[in-house]
Amino acid sequence: MDLHVLKTADDVLRDLADYFVATANQAIAARGRFAVALSGGSSPKKLYELLASPTYRAQVNWDQVYFFFGDERNVPQSSPESNYLMAKTALFDPLVIRAAQVFAVETDHDPAEAAAQYGVAIEEFFGEEKAIFDLILLGLGDNAHTASLFPRTSVLHEKTVGVKEVWLPEQQVYRITFTAPLINQARAIAFLVYGADKALAVQQILEFDRNIEQYPAQLIAPESGQVSWFLDEAAACKLTKRG
Repeated sequence: MDLHVLKTADDVLRDLADYFVATANQAIAARGRFAVALSGGSSPKKLYELLASPTYRAQVNWDQVYFFFGDERNVPQSSPESNYLMAKTALFDPLVIRAAQVFAVETDHDPAEAAAQYGVAIEEFFGEEKAIFDLILLGLGDNAHTASLFPRTSVLHEKTVGVKEVWLPEQQVYRITFTAPLINQARAIAFLVYGADKALAVQQILEFDRNIEQYPAQLIAPESGQVSWFLDEAAACKLTKRG
């Protein structure tokens, strides 16, 4: 595990943008394409806006980048809550990304069908190869969830590599998410976390005893891929170990 602790949120975003660019260029050089799974939320939105800015947009051959979503809310793609719409507005449209490069969850289907179809789309993209993403971007909730792997949900015990629907009783909504085994196949996984409100969750995941029911992000533990955490000082303030 690599721990990147920067002073401010802006520093974190720049550091992760540099990491994204380096990882993309390495994948394109090695395999001719870069397959990345995006995260939703306000923190990733700022990252995507930075990647689309003049500072970064010329540093990647965007025609060779293929975008997926590690999780999605079960809302229309036109909804303000849609992870797809956020990424489209912040990243795809400014960079004029072709529709064929973007794999969105078809949320107009029943959640279980949408999850199954998205799993098929991933399988078809990778063909006969294992579904190994070059990079999966993840956030972290203050309840220690990541993607849509929420505390005390059945998906936490899913052993299959794929995509599943998740019912969240507290919110009375469905979400669609990569399973932990699919995330753990990635070549690289990067958590983007900043703000003091995330400090306890960061400590729980990185330093508390394993308890996936309470701290689902502890499930992210690939056997061969690299996990990197990009934190600001506020999010890292409860950690007792920095290395």
